[in-house]
Amino acid sequence: MSKKTMTALVKTAKGQGLIELREVPVPEISDNEVLIEIKAAGICATDIHIFHDEFPYWPPVILGHEFAGVIVRSGAQVTDWRPGDRVVGEPHTMACGKCSLCRTGNRQLCPSKRSPGWGIDGCFSKFMRYPEPALLHRIPNGLPFVEAALIEPASNAVHDVLERGRVEPADTVAVIGPGPIGILAAMAAKAGGAASVFLLGTDADEEVRLPAARKMPAIDSVWNVQKDDVVLRIMEATAGRGADLVVDASGAETGINLGLQLVRKIGRFTAIGLTGREKIRFTYDTAMFKAIDFFFNLSTSWTSWDRAIRLIADKKIDVSPLITHRGGLEAWSGFFTAVEGKKAIKAIFEP
Repeated sequence: MSKKTMTALVKTAKGQGLIELREVPVPEISDNEVLIEIKAAGICATDIHIFHDEFPYWPPVILGHEFAGVIVRSGAQVTDWRPGDRVVGEPHTMACGKCSLCRTGNRQLCPSKRSPGWGIDGCFSKFMRYPEPALLHRIPNGLPFVEAALIEPASNAVHDVLERGRVEPADTVAVIGPGPIGILAAMAAKAGGAASVFLLGTDADEEVRLPAARKMPAIDSVWNVQKDDVVLRIMEATAGRGADLVVDASGAETGINLGLQLVRKIGRFTAIGLTGREKIRFTYDTAMFKAIDFFFNLSTSWTSWDRAIRLIADKKIDVSPLITHRGGLEAWSGFFTAVEGKKAIKAIFEP
């Protein structure tokens, strides 16, 4: 197999664009690695940032880190995984294992980490070499691969909203930003016991994202902040208190500051979206006078993966309505354009 080639979507060099389909060798694996046949792989905002040269990466590198697949070969020293196992995997590969972050169970923040899709070759190909089988998770036989490919972003939502944001029964939760992570965050909040979940977007989301969200049972109300007085609506819904938890999945300066208006005193604010900017204006005193708990988040925990798998398999988080685009790697350019232009929710490659 190692002499064969495969088609892969490669970021070829530093700079804007510079992505192309290439024929590359099927990876060889060492005794401690596995080879995974990719059945489904999702486009993440990170892939778009790499396209625009706005995220760290080491080219030439095969893009993609959201995957579901089947192990087709395991190294001689791999004891827990065998060919035929259906898997997804955490992207925290190549962490050092020695620093204080790794040793306290926070390898996702290790400065030495090199994840698939930017630090090492990723999943936008037929096969992927996966160097750390301990980061793999099994998926149920009845879970379609195309849905399992959303376990990675769902794990982000579970970690940021349930584990860090601490959703409590009967909470009112406001989610800003109706992209894939925002919608998954809303679903996770409802699965965690929230009584009311509100999702907020803008005119740019009205073509695809907001109409889709309005059909999702987990989301109680969907509002356009450019048409609706969302502060008034949420205050009316909470008897003037404000939301118990605000989730910002937009990364927009206006969205973040809107969230500070919506959260109640001694409430909680969990931030998921990256701004992509060095600095933003932040209404600091608003947060201070409300004495809120503000959580900054990055990536996932080990526990969030198994929780996300169970929630998706049990349809407590129903990812199927998020999948708006499916196709082969040759569709990459149109898929990237649709995702960036908010004309897609989730685009999935099936190599």
